[in-house]
Amino acid sequence: MKNKKIFGLNINIILLGIVSFFNDISSEMIAPILPILIKSLGGTGFTIGLIGGLRDSIGSILKLLSGYLSDKAKKRKCFIFTGYLTSSIFKTLLGFSRNWQHLLIISSLERVGKGIREAPRDAIISMYSKKRGFALGFHKALDTLGAINGSILTLLLYWFLKLDLKVIIFIAAAISFVSLIPLSFVKDKKQKTEIIKLGNEKISKKLTLFILISGFFSLSNFSYMFFILKAQSHFINEYKVVIPILLYVLFNIFYSLFAIPIGIISDKIGRKKIIFSTYLLFTFICLGFAYAQKISSFIFLFIIYGIFYAALDSNHKAYVADMSDENIRATALGFFHTVSGIVLLFSSLIAGFLWETISSSAVFIYAATVSFIALILFLFYYKKL
Repeated sequence: MKNKKIFGLNINIILLGIVSFFNDISSEMIAPILPILIKSLGGTGFTIGLIGGLRDSIGSILKLLSGYLSDKAKKRKCFIFTGYLTSSIFKTLLGFSRNWQHLLIISSLERVGKGIREAPRDAIISMYSKKRGFALGFHKALDTLGAINGSILTLLLYWFLKLDLKVIIFIAAAISFVSLIPLSFVKDKKQKTEIIKLGNEKISKKLTLFILISGFFSLSNFSYMFFILKAQSHFINEYKVVIPILLYVLFNIFYSLFAIPIGIISDKIGRKKIIFSTYLLFTFICLGFAYAQKISSFIFLFIIYGIFYAALDSNHKAYVADMSDENIRATALGFFHTVSGIVLLFSSLIAGFLWETISSSAVFIYAATVSFIALILFLFYYKKL
């Protein structure tokens, strides 16, 4: 069972993909309506930046600790299970929120689960496949396929059944518990016992340099909620909810479609070329969002935004996995996520401040500028990475 393969992938990678499929149905039922719910409970643009930043950073900061503990214990599955269970519990509590302060606390704690599970999960995927771009791309494709279904399900429940946003959250929470079922069949891969030390002798200077540059890029890559709010600001009445959800569905469709092909391409031509291209693409995406006003412009931009994320997420992680020893791979991935997560908090806070004090366009001009500087840094150190 442990070594069985389907479509050239180890069965454990398939099972983890199925887990993420159901979990992301749940998560992405909530994601497109969360900024709308925050606004309805009295939140501002800065509030959205704070909540979005905390959601990104709290989970990411914990990835270093969970990755390190996972490497030290030589166990992955128990951390993965705890992470998914934690998220499911706090998703349920999210439906009881009565003001934006409740959302701030509960939605941040929900992301603790993501922080616990992600580095050990990516380490298992990396251990069971040498073609990590393909394996991580496959996982991301199933993950995003769940996101597509989740967003569509939210649209159906809200538009056709006229369900309240909090009822939709309770349904999403119930689905998240289903994701624990296929996880029970996942098997850990045995590793040799070795004392793990976090230091330059383990995480190379080359990998540290890459993490610092990618961390700087994260200053531009604020919460997705600002992209939804930007689109929402151009529509009225019920379309202020429906159109952003549809655009988010479109984003996830192209995210899912391109995750595997880009992963395969990166296995062949190298991660650095793909990562460089994503930084360049994001610069143009942000400039587009800064000046977009028509529905046709938003359709195009959300499509490109989906392709960008398909290229960025799996290739960042695959590159870190490639450059780290198997015995500390979860630690290295956790270190990468922690640096990015800390920066993402400041990124979203800056975006929220600019949104409230200047304009929504200023948020995306800022992102385009920072992204372009990260592109120059990546190009300058290209041969050293």
